Amino acid sequence: MPLAFGPADRGILPDRMIAALSSSGGILTAVPFADDQIQPASLDLRLGEIAYRVRASFLPGPRATVAERIDSLKLHEIALGDGAVLETGCVYIVPLIEGLKLPADVGAAANPKSSTGRLDVFTRVITDGARAFDRIDPGYHGPLYLEISPRTFPVLVREGSRLSQMRFHRGRVVVSGDDLVDLQARETLVDEEGADLAEGVGVGVDLAGFGPDGLIGYRAKRHTGLIDVDRRARYDVAEYWEPLRANRGRTLILDPDEFYILASKQAVTVPPDFAAEMVPFDPLVGEFRVHYAGFFDPGFGCDEAGGHGSRAVLEVRSHEVPFILEHGQTVGRLVYEHMLAQPDQLYGEGIGSNYQAQGLKLSKHFRA
Repeated sequence: MPLAFGPADRGILPDRMIAALSSSGGILTAVPFADDQIQPASLDLRLGEIAYRVRASFLPGPRATVAERIDSLKLHEIALGDGAVLETGCVYIVPLIEGLKLPADVGAAANPKSSTGRLDVFTRVITDGARAFDRIDPGYHGPLYLEISPRTFPVLVREGSRLSQMRFHRGRVVVSGDDLVDLQARETLVDEEGADLAEGVGVGVDLAGFGPDGLIGYRAKRHTGLIDVDRRARYDVAEYWEPLRANRGRTLILDPDEFYILASKQAVTVPPDFAAEMVPFDPLVGEFRVHYAGFFDPGFGCDEAGGHGSRAVLEVRSHEVPFILEHGQTVGRLVYEHMLAQPDQLYGEGIGSNYQAQGLKLSKHFRA
């Protein structure tokens, strides 16, 4: 079925419209999609056959292509084929299997997949002529590339591995102001009385602890073994992570340049007609960064999709100086956008979603 819009149609494209966009030539690929590649409101992007180790990250700017910049910056090429190791502290550029030929009224945005962010693998999509990462202008016609920089763990990737995902949108319809207040009243986006709804749902960090042992999170260990990004439940948590327990003051001192997995104090819900994205809180409140990976699909945390309210997992890193986090401190905002239509399938166990009904949870690569 060809993709067609009415004059007033605005919002994020659901799964069936992503399929229609591909069928009509808006998504270019010589390799058919995998069965689970189209998610409720996004498309997983696959690595191509070659990775280029480059001297530095870059944006091509309006008068250059990514291929031209790779030629001037590459140190060597790595065939991904059946698998290759990407080392920490290095920057790689990988042409993706998917390319785009977008209609003039359809743009896109990319983000690391949730599992990618929880491994502290930094990724950004780049396009020819781009002035910004992860943002694709309406009408873009050209290839897609992924910048990859593992920060903590070396990773094994291969052709077809999926580290990033893309949403497609016709205009943007962000829910804000009184509309967000009304949506909270109808759907209970966040399970908190007097929730902070200024410019999105305020999300705080939970330092009170989960379970009888008061677990509040994990700090990544250094100098570990590698992680195969395509292997589930393969690795022992204790070999890669140090567990963190709640203290009497319900605080956590972030050590500079260490990587932490924490969880939100609030349980959040994304209704079926909406999608959401976590954005950083005001950077002036402290010398730390919360890097959010992945989008929140329609149905995340919803009862009908098996969620019953789900915590947001927070990937946290401090910079320059130690910084004290306090229980409940706001570290991000969940921004809601309208879907153009409700997806055929919601986020949940029925489609193999990994993080529905989650509390404090590491990536899918680790054994529970």
